[in-house]
Amino acid sequence: MLQQYLRRFWVRLVVHIDGPLLLITGALMLAGLATIYSATYDANNRALSQLLNMFVGVCVMWCVAQLPPQKLMRYAVPLYVLGVILLVLVFFFGIKINGARRWLPLGFTRVQPSEILKIAMPLMLAWYFHKYEAALKFRHFAVAGLLLIVPFGLIAKQPDLGTAILVGAAGFYVIFFAGLPWKVIVGMIAAGAGAAPFVWTMLHDYQRKRILTLIDPTTDPLGSGYHIIQSTIAIGSGGTTGKGWLGGTQTHLEFIPERHTDFIFAVFSEEHGLLGNSILVALYTLLIVRGMMIAANASTLFARVLAGSITLSFFTYAFVNMGMVSGILPVVGVPLPFMSYGGTALVTLFLALGILMSIQTHRMLVKQ
Repeated sequence: MLQQYLRRFWVRLVVHIDGPLLLITGALMLAGLATIYSATYDANNRALSQLLNMFVGVCVMWCVAQLPPQKLMRYAVPLYVLGVILLVLVFFFGIKINGARRWLPLGFTRVQPSEILKIAMPLMLAWYFHKYEAALKFRHFAVAGLLLIVPFGLIAKQPDLGTAILVGAAGFYVIFFAGLPWKVIVGMIAAGAGAAPFVWTMLHDYQRKRILTLIDPTTDPLGSGYHIIQSTIAIGSGGTTGKGWLGGTQTHLEFIPERHTDFIFAVFSEEHGLLGNSILVALYTLLIVRGMMIAANASTLFARVLAGSITLSFFTYAFVNMGMVSGILPVVGVPLPFMSYGGTALVTLFLALGILMSIQTHRMLVKQ
């Protein structure tokens, strides 16, 4: 009797959990936890705190995975509206830290409303295209673009260019998978190139400095170029096999800034070298491949474009983070998914992972 009860409990626990996704993510989490411990060995409470963040994230993932996509669809509009309202409130009541107004105080804590849009944006656009699936016209893509531009502009104005890029990319991926014509994409690229001088004048001084520093970090080695110089030194010093776990000199001598958050890839590279980086890239590749398989097998347009957007968002996270740490992209403050220290961003990633699992395990449900 007890054995049957335990068996039913186990089936209930894992029935909506996708094994391959969980294994890949588990490997990334273990790598991240070990690297955070190494990066903050003199303050090990960071690793314990991250372990708690992971536990909360896994619980959120499990809860979301139990919900069928049809129920997720119901939250699309209210979550998007709530996110936009909170972004507007940030301008009036937000806390300003280091020149950026991104957080809303709640008394006992503070929240960053832009994190909500990382999920709300693709959910909203996936719901919108699902609603008009039978008769999609150009005007529907135009409305979707407007729905995307509003939160993107509000987040960029805070300013938070890194989060704005992630939200904008997530929304664009939905529009692309919904069937955006290639001639429109080419036109957007041409228009973007033409508007580049105007966009340059709209950037803040520190954002322009980051782009100029990317070209030649040595122009300001102790200022805006410091991050890139130190991270590239750490990556290069790792060599082929690295210096070993807890053996990174750049890390432990505290040359690498933000070494447990945005620049954790530099710490990992110094300790595990090219071989470790190859394994890490392989894990992210497997994560993306699995996500695209889930998108391809989805039973509705809503599930298909949402899964595709979430999967390519994981790619955007990893590509932008590794690119900025390696010195091929400007520093914009994007964490390395499932590895960088942080609570809100990690829970958001696990929420997205739970949506992927929901789409995979409920894929045989009838369209609504």
